[in-house]
Amino acid sequence: MRVLVTGATGYLGRVLVPRLRAAGHEVVELRRAGAAAAGVRVADLRDAAAVREALGDGPFDGVCHLAAATRARASHDDPLAFYATNVAGTIGLLEAVTAAGARPRVVLASTGAVYAARPEPLDEAAPIAPATPYARTKRAAEDCVADAATAGAIAAVTLRTFNVAGGADGVADRDTTRLIPRALAVAHGDEPAFPLNGDGSAAREFTHVLDVADAYVMALEAVRPGEHRVYNVGSGEGVAVARVLEVVEEVTGRRVPIDRRPPAAEATALVADSRRLTAELGWVPARSSIRRIVADAWTAAGGAAP
Repeated sequence: MRVLVTGATGYLGRVLVPRLRAAGHEVVELRRAGAAAAGVRVADLRDAAAVREALGDGPFDGVCHLAAATRARASHDDPLAFYATNVAGTIGLLEAVTAAGARPRVVLASTGAVYAARPEPLDEAAPIAPATPYARTKRAAEDCVADAATAGAIAAVTLRTFNVAGGADGVADRDTTRLIPRALAVAHGDEPAFPLNGDGSAAREFTHVLDVADAYVMALEAVRPGEHRVYNVGSGEGVAVARVLEVVEEVTGRRVPIDRRPPAAEATALVADSRRLTAELGWVPARSSIRRIVADAWTAAGGAAP
């Protein structure tokens, strides 16, 4: 397949693109800036006309739509920017890739943040109650993709991930607003201490970036025209934040000083139930133990802070 990947230069994108090529697909990257080249198109998703012009050499058999504004806390400060990128950008992209009458297979990157938080593992039938503008924009993007599939314009899969982590082939997560990169930065000495809310018993789950990339390849190859499937992508294993910090110390051999703060108003656990993805596509989170994730993240960063 000829596959367009948006967000190809991001953390997940840099891992996914080689996996798609290894699976025999021709990959075209859509980048926000830079120079167009073989296998690279340049346009800002917020500029629908530019996107349509950049993708005028279609058609594309498949699209992995990863590009998005993703920082949930920042979305409270500038929600309209998130809607412009995540919703209007998705609409413009869908218009561009279907302009020639093609019906591509679209895999949309979404988030477990669309669910109402609860301690039980969240399956795809769990109540939807996005709590931030970011999560609401992702839910709206899901609806755009679903409705386009129902209308027969595309085939579609929405993949809801929770916490993508780890590293591969020198690709590390460099966003220190996230837990594991922040903890590694502290272990390396680039941050003085890790800010810990309460006693660290809140549990989160982490899925290795390679396992997530595998899910995208499987979803792209499985979906058929007129379908819209929704899958959670997660390890299913909740890990207390305090335990994550212990593993970082064990893997790196360095201390992670803690800045203890009052408990935050947050869910005690957020864990995915991904049995549907396993049952229907055969996906297995084979690399997603917390020790493997931390070790691969540390190695990918060269033993240095992301």
